[in-house]
Amino acid sequence: MSYWTAAQLQPRRERLALHMLAQENFTVYAPKLRERRTIRGHREDGQVPLFPGYCFVSIALQWHAARWCPGVVRLVMDGLQPAKVPDAVIEEIRGRERNGAVELPRRLLKPGDRVRLLAGPFRGHLAMYAGMPGSERVAVLLQILGGQQRVTLAQRDVEAIIS
Repeated sequence: MSYWTAAQLQPRRERLALHMLAQENFTVYAPKLRERRTIRGHREDGQVPLFPGYCFVSIALQWHAARWCPGVVRLVMDGLQPAKVPDAVIEEIRGRERNGAVELPRRLLKPGDRVRLLAGPFRGHLAMYAGMPGSERVAVLLQILGGQQRVTLAQRDVEAIIS
């Protein structure tokens, strides 16, 4: 009977750990998240770990070899045994994957929610969500020059501030 557990990986040695675990015949799962970032003014799509520094390992018989693989810091333990991750959790994460990356549910904004601007001349400023006037566009109220100004931006250029 096999089960899933979580392994903590050494910083900047994640790829080595995943490779070595696979070499030891462990099934590993390191879900990725699609990320859009701006590098030198150009938007690029990339993938980052959903759980940075961790992966899931399927344990079939012995778990000791997984613990001592290069790049693995430790297995997440529950007493003297590795903590079991329910199969339903792994299936839920895999069920959210689209084209090799997990898609998280988008948080719906309500008027009055605080947001951070991600691009443009007001990048980094905080604003208040004021609505969605058109497709893929959002309106925010920005505090500048002692008053509130309504600004319309692309939806991807605004992120919700979770408080």
